[in-house]
Amino acid sequence: MRVLALIPARGGSQGIPRKNLAEVGGRSLVAWAVAAAQESARVDRIIVSTDDDEIAAAATAAGAEVPFLRPSHLAGHDTTDLPVFVHALDWLATEQGQHPSIVVHLRPTSPARRRGLVDDAIAHLQAHPEASSLRSVSPSPLTPWKMYEERDGFLAPLLGSIEQEAFNQPRQQLPPAWIHDGVIDVVRTETLRAGSMSGPRILAWHSDAAEAVDIDHPEDLARADAAVRSVRERPDR
Repeated sequence: MRVLALIPARGGSQGIPRKNLAEVGGRSLVAWAVAAAQESARVDRIIVSTDDDEIAAAATAAGAEVPFLRPSHLAGHDTTDLPVFVHALDWLATEQGQHPSIVVHLRPTSPARRRGLVDDAIAHLQAHPEASSLRSVSPSPLTPWKMYEERDGFLAPLLGSIEQEAFNQPRQQLPPAWIHDGVIDVVRTETLRAGSMSGPRILAWHSDAAEAVDIDHPEDLARADAAVRSVRERPDR
């Protein structure tokens, strides 16, 4: 196995109860993540990491594998991605002797992925052996060049110096800023084993505007439903 698609989908959720089972565009969020991986010719195996029996059943019905249930200490609201991914890699190595070289991170909360996205992103990382990972980004609605922190009661620019006065410049004259949108991450296993989800050299993958939808609150579901239908119904997708 060279490329593993790993879909983390815990049972708990603070913003939307049972969020990973919520439906948009006629499918559950976890099923949309599985479908994105299934459409890839480069993914060798699709695994859902969950602590929840109902999510496990939905993931299996959608065509993914759930060869283990994630331990409860890795399913809290404050659990970060890295230990979840290392747990999956350790299980595969110990139980099945498998060692993927690339892991594709597909979050169920970003369901509006175009067909071909996963293959294109994997190929882009493979074409850049100097990169430790690839991460999808979108234009930031707020520029950090106009942000401050407070030091001893006075404002200080978050970026640059007070003398530069970047915060007084028109936005169009400032460097573009990007935010991690969660649509797709592709990371080398050696990067994960070194203790990072990204490593020091992160390739930028610029998401389509319609793809960059993230579900965190109930009102996001309608927007995601429209985004899924828009992306999947386009003739070039």
